[in-house]
Amino acid sequence: MISTVLLTIKIGIDPTIFDVIGVEVTWHGLFTALAVVAGVTIAAALGRRAGIGEDSIYNLALALVIGGIIGARGLFVIEEWSLFKDDLGDIFALNTGGVSVYGALIGGTVGGWSYAVLAKLPNIPKVADIAVIGAILGMAVGRIGDVINGEHFAETTSLPWGFLYTDADSPSVLAGFVDAQHPAVAYELLGDLAIFAVLLLIYQRLGRSGVTFFSWMLLYGILRLGLSFLRLDDIVWLGLRTAQLIAIVSLALALPAIIYLLRTPPQEARMSRAERRRAIRGEEGVGGEPSQGA
Repeated sequence: MISTVLLTIKIGIDPTIFDVIGVEVTWHGLFTALAVVAGVTIAAALGRRAGIGEDSIYNLALALVIGGIIGARGLFVIEEWSLFKDDLGDIFALNTGGVSVYGALIGGTVGGWSYAVLAKLPNIPKVADIAVIGAILGMAVGRIGDVINGEHFAETTSLPWGFLYTDADSPSVLAGFVDAQHPAVAYELLGDLAIFAVLLLIYQRLGRSGVTFFSWMLLYGILRLGLSFLRLDDIVWLGLRTAQLIAIVSLALALPAIIYLLRTPPQEARMSRAERRRAIRGEEGVGGEPSQGA
């Protein structure tokens, strides 16, 4: 019989890579930066293929990143207010970690849609499709930093594998965790990569703009709804955590949206009533014209 200890992955990496003039550079911060690069790179490549201008792509990416950062930190502060109420300056210490992925998704979505509307980008649903493909890849990359940091606490594992943090400065060690935890963040990393592959397939196979965006909402909602049962985030309502409540709302919005989009033709394929009347009058006019030389 295999011992559980043999399959426990011990992570003894200091969350801080180095300190320069009092400014800490952390693994969390490094992989957050790499996540942005990865997400923007794939979105830019897809955007160019879709005929979206280079300036629009990078301006949209900037709006997504700014909105994502604000949303990620804002929702984390709301969820973990007890950590910040005594020192409000810690709210702005982004380099030390402490973000909410769902906050990033909400903030990034608001920022991206706001820019797209103000800039009057054509086919905003398609732009949203491209953006979420880049976002889910970026989320997977960013989770690597979370795995190293150990800041997202999970239930003690009951399976033959788990993460055990051993560095004295790891948030898990500081919080008093001495047993191996479920690698919930690693599960999400793998789930994000799987969703990325599925979204690429949907985007390439289905020509209906918007389906990829709502598929992202649906798939990630299912992922977080399940994985949050392993996490030790605060219970907020009916035995559920904040991420689970947001996931349920996402599922409720995404599923009917996907059904609607798949059952209706795209906007460019639909004719308005006025257009149909003009087309009918035109056909009648052509059919009613007397032939030459009659």
